[in-house]
Amino acid sequence: MGRNRLLSACQETDKVLNFENFILEFDMKSHNICVVGTGYVGLVTGTCLAEIGHRVVCVDSNKSKIRYLNAGKCPIYEPGLPELLKKNRKAGRIAFVDSIKDGIQHKGRRAQVVFIAVGTPPRPDGSADLSAIEAVAADVAKRMTDYTIFVDKSTVPVETGEWVKKTIERINKRGVPYDIASNPEFLAEGSAVKDFMNPDRVVLGVSSKRAEKVLREIYAPLKGPILATDVKSAELIKHASNSFLATKISFINAVSRLCEKVGADVTDVAKGMGLDKRIGPSFLRPGIGFGGFCFPKDLEAFYWICNKKGYDFKLLQEVQAINKDQKQWALEQVSELLWNLGGKKIALWGLAFKPNTDDMRFAPSLDIVEGLKEHKVKIAAHDPVSMDNAKKVLKGLTFAKDPYAAAKGADCLILVTEWPQYKDLDLEKVRKSMRTPVFLDGRNLYDPAKMRKLGFDYRSVGRP
Repeated sequence: MGRNRLLSACQETDKVLNFENFILEFDMKSHNICVVGTGYVGLVTGTCLAEIGHRVVCVDSNKSKIRYLNAGKCPIYEPGLPELLKKNRKAGRIAFVDSIKDGIQHKGRRAQVVFIAVGTPPRPDGSADLSAIEAVAADVAKRMTDYTIFVDKSTVPVETGEWVKKTIERINKRGVPYDIASNPEFLAEGSAVKDFMNPDRVVLGVSSKRAEKVLREIYAPLKGPILATDVKSAELIKHASNSFLATKISFINAVSRLCEKVGADVTDVAKGMGLDKRIGPSFLRPGIGFGGFCFPKDLEAFYWICNKKGYDFKLLQEVQAINKDQKQWALEQVSELLWNLGGKKIALWGLAFKPNTDDMRFAPSLDIVEGLKEHKVKIAAHDPVSMDNAKKVLKGLTFAKDPYAAAKGADCLILVTEWPQYKDLDLEKVRKSMRTPVFLDGRNLYDPAKMRKLGFDYRSVGRP
């Protein structure tokens, strides 16, 4: 039975069917896979590969994290991930170990494909620290006994594949056959599981037809189009994509500043732009700047590699400057609304860099809190999910048990992260509890007319 007929049969039946078992039986070749790194990318990748029928072993040198995972717990907040972890651990399709040795040779099964999903943090000069990539490649190269595909899943600058190959060549004295591949991830935190299972595209940067065949088999159950390229092109696709999306955000933020000066509504401007099929509506939402680990880091790394190769990609620097300026804009708005800030209480709703994640890395809230602290204000903050992570990086403020407690007695309330939970709050109750009902909506979550009717001194991004 063909795959399309199987899907049709599954849709027509009243029973809840185990889709991946059908794939395994009829259409799919299951592979033994090792995923090194259990951060956002590695853990989602490993779990979803198991979900579509492969046998996956995830490796992380952090032994406490491995114990946590083996206890059936999920170390990150990602909708849908805990359920898939539980399901695939029970089915025996995913395991967690703390050494690469056990990752590539597990219970008598050898991993033919190794996905490298370790961190590539920024160095002070903006370049990516690839030492973890090198260490993993070297460790796997020492232990491979048969054909192995090294797949860079981490976001890496162009030519990383060449360095991985050089690393392997120095160690592979026995001449064991191998291939290098690049398979960039396009997972947005908060929707990573959905993004993996329903991809816009799967990019395979390969150095041989053999590697391409294996990787196509791995991703065969997914419906998204597969683009096979050379390794360098695949590496560039990831950095270019993230940098372009960051550019769209900074562009609409810059437009919002003009809207404020002339009395236009950036929401309507963005809608009018987005209706143009050449532009599209995605990433045209103004706000107080983008954060997270990907966009800021990838912009820096992309600019660095361009500079190194002799091209000064000035546009990327301006994208960063606009993003930084948006956070300063928020501080200026508070000062303008309250005059003297010293001793006043500011409430923050939202701390994570975006909704549906607990990730605080490069979150706009970090810069806003530090800027407010310079004015010696009292700060009370709330976030539905990221409070524990926020407490590790933010000091000198009060963490409220709920959004109402954060707003109580505040002179100004700033919406930093547009959690949907905040949309449905009793805003009249909030206004009455504040000392002065000043509201800075940094994500344009609320309707200006309704907020002013409720009695708020309301200000948002690029709207009259």
